[in-house]
Amino acid sequence: MEKVDVKFSEWLEQGFALYKESIGVLILPAILVVVISVLSLGILAGPMIAGLIWMTLRLKDKTETKPAVGDVFKGFDYFLNAFLFMLVYFVVGFVGSTILGILPIIGPVVRAFFMYSLATLLLFALFLIVDKKMDFWPACMASVDKVKTNFWPFLGFTVVISVVSAIGLVACIIGVVVTLPFYYCAASVAYREVYGNEVSAPLVEPRTDEQKEDEQAGGSTPPPPMPPA
Repeated sequence: MEKVDVKFSEWLEQGFALYKESIGVLILPAILVVVISVLSLGILAGPMIAGLIWMTLRLKDKTETKPAVGDVFKGFDYFLNAFLFMLVYFVVGFVGSTILGILPIIGPVVRAFFMYSLATLLLFALFLIVDKKMDFWPACMASVDKVKTNFWPFLGFTVVISVVSAIGLVACIIGVVVTLPFYYCAASVAYREVYGNEVSAPLVEPRTDEQKEDEQAGGSTPPPPMPPA
């Protein structure tokens, strides 16, 4: 597979710009993501994060219809695959970090490297589940295949956006909901750069029955077909 060019500073700059212009739209959905994920003991974390990704992709694409707060629940359209992804991510992360953490002296360092590496390799998996409607395992493998072509720059990018997003932990939940959207804004910029700027079918609102009837009756011109994903 061709090596992916990681535009480190450009992605961070564009991600921060998207974050600044979208924070008013994303702050309440971020609160819902954190609160519902905690109250459900992580069971609904996958679908809720998928909904936040759905929103950040639309904001990045500057779609005509801007997402609203309630759109964060669109992540439930991808419930099974988002849930399975988070389950596997948690299990692998927990088992790996627990085993590596018992190593003397270097344990904490190796554990941190393992967790950041895992997050890096699976950086685009949930995006592919939402944007391309992929099943969770093919999405994970597709993300790994793409990231491993230029792993170290991707690792640096993931570490930076993770650290910035984690700054909110200093102020507990209030801070987290403010900084959390930055991670997905920056990741959305990277995703679109790596996988293309086309808007996939899952992000396009379906036409209503009335619109379809008008088209069949010649009352309106059907939109052009979407390009293949």
